[in-house]
Amino acid sequence: MEQLLAAVDLGSNSFRLSIGRVEQHNGHAQIYAVDRLNESVRLASGMSADKRIHPEAVERAVSVLKRFHERIAGFHPNRVRAVATNTFRVAKNRQALLEAAENALGFPIEVISGYEEARLIFSGISNELPPSPNRRLMIDIGGGSTEVIIGKGFQPMLLSSLSMGCVSYTDRFFPDGTITEVRMQKAILAARNELEGIAKQYRKTGWQEAYGSSGTAKGIIAILQATEMSKKGITLEGMEQLKAKLVRDRSVKVSELPDIKPHRAPVLAAGLAIMIAVFQELKIKLMLPGEGALRVGVLYDLLGRDSERDKREETVIQLSKRYHLDIKQATRVKTAALTLFDQLALANNQENQELRRSLGWAASLHEVGLSIAHSDYHRHTAYVLENADMPGFSKDDQILLAFLTRGHQSKLTKLPSFDAEPTHWQALLCLRLAVMLMRRREDLEELPLHLQNTTEKLLIHTNKDWLAARPLSEFALRTEQQQWERTGLLSVKLKTTK
Repeated sequence: MEQLLAAVDLGSNSFRLSIGRVEQHNGHAQIYAVDRLNESVRLASGMSADKRIHPEAVERAVSVLKRFHERIAGFHPNRVRAVATNTFRVAKNRQALLEAAENALGFPIEVISGYEEARLIFSGISNELPPSPNRRLMIDIGGGSTEVIIGKGFQPMLLSSLSMGCVSYTDRFFPDGTITEVRMQKAILAARNELEGIAKQYRKTGWQEAYGSSGTAKGIIAILQATEMSKKGITLEGMEQLKAKLVRDRSVKVSELPDIKPHRAPVLAAGLAIMIAVFQELKIKLMLPGEGALRVGVLYDLLGRDSERDKREETVIQLSKRYHLDIKQATRVKTAALTLFDQLALANNQENQELRRSLGWAASLHEVGLSIAHSDYHRHTAYVLENADMPGFSKDDQILLAFLTRGHQSKLTKLPSFDAEPTHWQALLCLRLAVMLMRRREDLEELPLHLQNTTEKLLIHTNKDWLAARPLSEFALRTEQQQWERTGLLSVKLKTTK
């Protein structure tokens, strides 16, 4: 049976579904497109001034995702990854939007950071381009954000995500669809202002090839070539000619612009203004179309998660090195925490498998905060893990890591509010017990504790003689039981046997 993977990209302008077939060639996996769906949603245009998505926009999104669900309904959960970008990142009613979207799609949806979006875009384009020793610049103008990347081979060097997109700029500068020189210049200047903070570093790093991967870039290329404003790719001269025509016409006349897709027409002027600003600030001479982008990057990342190349594992290793962690101690705590977690015998589903991975990563990184200060180091750890750029991790992944590391010691009543599932609290108990057991920073031949998950209580079994010989451990375990009793989050009981 062929191996199929599915990626869902919930962008601010369009929702995309890509299905790929995995084939092995000389020991390397390659993904070939099997099916693609692309529907305009313009989610960003449905956002109010107070950053809330209007019900009408939510309905459009749900309708599209129900159609996507029909196509991937039979897929195993670990063969599907859905990611949401800028509009989901900034929406005040994100949680309600996410719940409606997940119910319609039938699969979990991850809200990813701009940095992670840029990394995945680079991965997607790189995997679709022929090998090259050159540094490559990649531009992806989405509905609510623009990603700017420089990389070589499959390794990104600079990653940026800027708060400007063809939908948000349409609402801001061309709300009624009228295009004037003044409006175009305002949009261009606003975009140049966004780019100013990164332009110098990007120009200094340099590149030999430039690619545009978004619908905006492809739409501009199609128009420039069809109208002979450019012989190849995108040039600043060609875009200036297109801008002049739009200003003369005062609107986008689809009948006079061959090859433009109807749903692209309303956002063309804004997308063009952003692209002109990109060319002006970065001094780009020629840009070619880049295939793949975010959805293909998600497919390759999903393939890596199902093998030994999970990007998240690499990120944890790099953070361990950056913060000079005690690897032996981290391994002790991780091994103990996962052993205790396995004793709970939770249902073997994707959610619990992912939770087990998160518990392992939290255990590996729980001492990150020691590099900042010993006092309240668990707070420092949580802050770093929630706010750092962590390639491969979604925002929800990082929030869960922050929750686990923030709560691995100290009083449970001091934990900030978090919409945690019961299994999250059980994982936290495993981490707290593991840290407690490994406090002497010595290897143990076997764990002196065993967890039993009953219908009424979570029992911590231990040997009575072992406990009697260790008053500090006994005090810590009984205090732990009392802490959970006070919170009412878990019913935990210490049970001794001879």
